Amino acid sequence: MRLIYILVLMLLPTLAFSQEEAFYIGFKDTELKKALEEVEKTYDVLFSYKDNYVSNKTISLSPKERTLSEVLTELKSLTNLNFEILEKRYIIISLSGEDTLDTEELDRVLIKSYIARGIEKKQDGSFKLYPSQLGILPGLTESDVLESIQLLPGVLSPNETASGLFVRGGYADQNRLIWDGINLYHKGHLFGMISPLNPNVASEITFINKGTNPRYGERLSSVTDISSKRSISESFKAEIGLNGINTDAIIELPIIDKKLGIKASLRRSYTDLFETFTFNQLADKVFESTKISQDNSGDNNFSFMDYNVKLNYKPNDSNYIYASMISIDNQLDYISKDNTTNREFNDELDINNVGYGLGWNHTLNNRLNLNTQLFFSDYKLNYNFITSENGEQLSDFEKQNAIYDSGISTELYYDASSHFKYTFGYQYTLKDVSYIFVNTEDLRFILDTEQQIIQSHSTYGNVDYKNSELIDISFGLRSAYFKELDAVRIEPRLLILKALNNNIKLQASAEIKNQILSEIDETVFSDLSLENRVWRLANGNDFPIINSQHGSLGFIYTKSGFSLDADMYYKKQKNISALSLGFLNPENTGFKTGNQNIFGADIFLKKRFDGFNSWISYSFNQAKSKFENLNDNKSFNSRTNITHAVSAALSYNLNEFQVALGWKWQTGRPYTIADEGADGLIFNNGINTGELPVYHRLDLSSTYSFKFSKKNKLRGKVGLSIRNLYNRANIISREYRGNNSLNDPVELIERYSIGFTPNFMFRLYW
Repeated sequence: MRLIYILVLMLLPTLAFSQEEAFYIGFKDTELKKALEEVEKTYDVLFSYKDNYVSNKTISLSPKERTLSEVLTELKSLTNLNFEILEKRYIIISLSGEDTLDTEELDRVLIKSYIARGIEKKQDGSFKLYPSQLGILPGLTESDVLESIQLLPGVLSPNETASGLFVRGGYADQNRLIWDGINLYHKGHLFGMISPLNPNVASEITFINKGTNPRYGERLSSVTDISSKRSISESFKAEIGLNGINTDAIIELPIIDKKLGIKASLRRSYTDLFETFTFNQLADKVFESTKISQDNSGDNNFSFMDYNVKLNYKPNDSNYIYASMISIDNQLDYISKDNTTNREFNDELDINNVGYGLGWNHTLNNRLNLNTQLFFSDYKLNYNFITSENGEQLSDFEKQNAIYDSGISTELYYDASSHFKYTFGYQYTLKDVSYIFVNTEDLRFILDTEQQIIQSHSTYGNVDYKNSELIDISFGLRSAYFKELDAVRIEPRLLILKALNNNIKLQASAEIKNQILSEIDETVFSDLSLENRVWRLANGNDFPIINSQHGSLGFIYTKSGFSLDADMYYKKQKNISALSLGFLNPENTGFKTGNQNIFGADIFLKKRFDGFNSWISYSFNQAKSKFENLNDNKSFNSRTNITHAVSAALSYNLNEFQVALGWKWQTGRPYTIADEGADGLIFNNGINTGELPVYHRLDLSSTYSFKFSKKNKLRGKVGLSIRNLYNRANIISREYRGNNSLNDPVELIERYSIGFTPNFMFRLYW
C-alpha cells in the first residue's frame, strides 16, 4: 500500500497531459494500418474502423512535430477518410459522407500494446491477445497463446511448462482453457513443454484473472477463452511452417462467396524421425529423474499431433453459424531391456483430447443479440507398464483417466441505452470423470478406482453501467445447481472502474467462484513418473466443492507512451484437497481438505521511445495453506508461493525486422526439508519450510518478414529464439518419491530448468 501511495503522489504532477501536445512523427510509403498504429502509440488514442477502409493504402508524411488534431487533418486530406473523436481518446474512422451514428460501440481499451503489439488490457479488466498482430516476445518466435500469457503480471510457470500456470497464487488446475466454446483438459505436447494449441490458428484470445464475467464458471483462478477465425475468406489462403520440433500447415478455403468457408490446420512433430538439438534439450528436462534418462540403451519413440477444422456459415447479416472440431494427441512408446534377467519393459502412454463445438449467433435487432453454443470434450489418458520375459507378458500396470464433458448454453444480450447493457444466460453441463489403477499378473487386481457424474444447471445475469463522466460498473450474479451433489452455489461478481481524469483510473473487483473438478496426486506409485496427476470430481464428502473469494484494488496510469498498472489482491480458498504424503504422516495417507489464503500485488510499467518498447513487471505473492492433522495444524507455505517475481524486456522494431531480449528473476519455490537419518531420510522440520535457490534466465528472439516478389502474394518469415541464453542451471523442484509402504525407502528427486535452447522458425504464406 505504501509503495502504491508513493507512486500516486509522484504521478499527480504529470496529470496535465493534453492531446494538443506536439510529438515528432512522420511516414514514408507506410501502410495506412501501420501508420494508424503508430499514431495510437504516440498520442495514446484508439482507432475503430472497418478493415477495407485502410487495406491496400499507403501514405507519406514529412517528419516534424505535430499535435493530434494536425495529424488527423493531414490524414483526412491524404486518405479521404473522416476522423471523429469520442471522449477525447476514441476515434472512429468512416468514409467521407458516411453517417457514423450506426457505428457499433468501441470495445474500450485501457492499455494498448500491453507488453507488445497485439496485447491489450480492456476496460472490463480482461486481456485481449490477437496472435496475427502480436509483436515479438522474448524466447518466442511464434505467437504461442499460453506462452504469451505467462508474460502477464501475476502469471507464473515455475515448472517452465506451457499450461502449468500459477495465476495469482492459484493452482494450475484452477485455470479454464476454452477453444471455440470447447473445454480442453490436455496439458500440452511433450508433457506440457509445448502448447497444445497451434499458435498460428487462434484469432482472438481473452484472458481473465479477476472480475470474471458470470458466463464463466467451473474454475477459480483464470479463464483463457480462445476463438479461431470467424470471418470467411474471399480467396484461397495457405501457409506452412517448420521449427525445431514440428511442422504445420493451414488452409482457408471459401466454399460459397461471402457465406460459407472452411479453415483447417494440421501440426505434427517429426522428432520420431529426426531429433534436433531443440528437442533433445526439451526432452532432457522432461525425462530428467525418470528411467528414460537413466537408461541409455532404451528405445524412446515419442510423437505428437494436433489438428482442427472450422466451418463458418453466414447466410445473412443477422445470422452466423459455426462448427468446430479439435484433436490433440501425444504418444510415447518406451522399450528397455535387462540383459541379466532377459526381461523387457515397455511403457506406453497415450494422451488424447478431442472436442466438438457448434454455435449460432442471431441478431434480433440493433439492440438484441442471441448466442447459443453446444460442445463435447473427450479427454483420455492411458498408461501401461508391461513386463515381459522371452516374449511372454508377465505383468501389466495400467492407469486410466477419462473425462466426458458436454453442455449447451444460450445467452441474450440487450443494449438498452448508451449507459446500460444487460446479459442473461443459461448453461447445462454434464461431466463424467473416472480414473482407475489396475495391476495384472496372474489375476487382475484393481488398486484404486472412482467414477463420478455431475450435472449442473446454471443461470446468470450481468448489468453494465458505463458513464465516462461518472463511473463504470459491471455487476453479475451466477447461480449453479449441482444435481448429483444436491448443492446450490451463488456467485456474485463486481468490477468497478473510476476515471479521475484522462490519465489515471482506479480499478476494483470482487468475486466468488466454485469448482467441482480438480487434479489430485495419484495414490499409486507409477513406474515412469510422468503425468502423475489425475482429474477427479467432487463427491460432496471427503472431496467437497472448492470455494474461492477474490478481491482486488489498484489503479492504471497512462500518458504519452508510458503506462503503469498496479493492483493488489486477496484470495481465500476453502476445501482445497491435498494428499497426506506417507513420509510426513505414515499413519494416514488419505486426502485432506483445508484452506488457502493468498495476498499479492502486481505492478507493470511500460515505456516506448525511439522505436524501442520496454517493460518491467513485479509480482509479490504470499500463499499459505492449512490442513487439519497436517503440520501440527499450523499453516505453511503453499507450493504456489513464489514471493517475488520480476520480468523485464526490451524490443525493437525496424520495418519488418524485430528483436526482443527478456529477463526473468524469481525467488525459489518452497520445499520440505529432509535430514539424513539412520534408516534414511527423516522429516522433522515441517512442510515447505525450505526455499529453493533464486531462479533467473535470459531469453532472446528475432524475426524477419519478407516478400519474394511484388508481383505475387507469396510471403515468408524467419525467426530465431534462444531460451536461457547464459545456460543457468536452475533448480525448479525438490520432491520425494517412494514410500508406498512403511518399508519403502524415500528417494530425493531434484528437477532442473531447461538449459541453453535455441529454436528456429520458417514460414511461407500465400
